[in-house]
Amino acid sequence: MPKKIVVIQGHPDPNGGHFDHMLGNTYVRAAEEAGHQVSLIQIAELDFPILRSKEDWNHGDLSEDVLKSQRLIGEAEHLVLIYPLWLGSMPALLKGFLEQVLRPGFALENGSKGGFPKGKLRGKSSRVIVTMGMPAFFYRLFYRSHSLKSLERNILRFCGVKPVKSTLIGLVDGISGNKCRQLKRKIAKLGTAGV
Repeated sequence: MPKKIVVIQGHPDPNGGHFDHMLGNTYVRAAEEAGHQVSLIQIAELDFPILRSKEDWNHGDLSEDVLKSQRLIGEAEHLVLIYPLWLGSMPALLKGFLEQVLRPGFALENGSKGGFPKGKLRGKSSRVIVTMGMPAFFYRLFYRSHSLKSLERNILRFCGVKPVKSTLIGLVDGISGNKCRQLKRKIAKLGTAGV
């Protein structure tokens, strides 16, 4: 069954050409060829400020790029986030984007009597693809995927998105042609299936 999918390219370099861009383009192509309706959000090309206060979070103005991103995410059934691991977490620009987009009124609604906010993005699933220089198993075992777990639990699931599945790709700096082709096939399969 075809899905509406949003791919969020979280690499902050506007010049493109990175491994993450290749993965994102592979996913988009395969998903479109399988009949899914796919939108691509390139955060490096967007214009938005960094939130600096609770007032900004609750009532700050939304840029046109943020409003368009909210519309695409709101219409989507499946979200794909792709980003490189920088200093153990997502790049700051991606975090700033998520803070802008997933604000009260769109992704969250206030709970009753000061209780926990409720996620408004229920019914959406997600795939998080993280690339890194270290071996992926080392990130899982030694670092316990701490930043990925935070994204899954404290951001996506908190906003109502589930299930959240992940794909970790390590040692990308010295990746061989054969290994790259294998990874492209793996990502293409995810795109074809819309997962």
